[in-house]
Amino acid sequence: MKYDLHNHTHYSPCSNLNPEILLKIAKKKGLNGIAVTDHNTIKGALKLKKLNMDNEFEVIIGDEIRTNYGDVLAYFLHKEIKSRDLFEVIDEVKAQNGLIAVAHPFRLSINPQNRFRYPIEKIKGRIDAIECFNARMLPGNNERAQKLAKKLNIAGIGGSDTHFEFDIGGAYTIFDG
Repeated sequence: MKYDLHNHTHYSPCSNLNPEILLKIAKKKGLNGIAVTDHNTIKGALKLKKLNMDNEFEVIIGDEIRTNYGDVLAYFLHKEIKSRDLFEVIDEVKAQNGLIAVAHPFRLSINPQNRFRYPIEKIKGRIDAIECFNARMLPGNNERAQKLAKKLNIAGIGGSDTHFEFDIGGAYTIFDG
């Protein structure tokens, strides 16, 4: 099973991607599912889930949440996450029986808000995964994330960080079964 676990639609201010186009291209590229992870909202994911009539293709309702320590990806949500405090976000996601991953933990940026700034070692038991391959990262960033996930024995996931049509399916996670 191939899932792209990091996708944005026009419900994110940095994307112009229509949800219908995301769904169509993801299926055309042979993905079995996608997570829609718009910034701080599940509106795009809810819309896409409603549009998907294909029982063989899964749309995961997700969110890329900007916390006080950096971005996390939340999956299998039922309602919006209100908090922006990392620990409260983790608790809110878990209360919905959702999963949570640290997004692009080693992303380089001149803006400190774009980096994950809490030691992942200290939240190892509270998160489900680390995004170990993000198609928008500079050389070395993904490798550092992969090395950390392996060291901590935490699942690694991959995603395109789709913002535009040409991004869709650029990276994905393979699941057994």
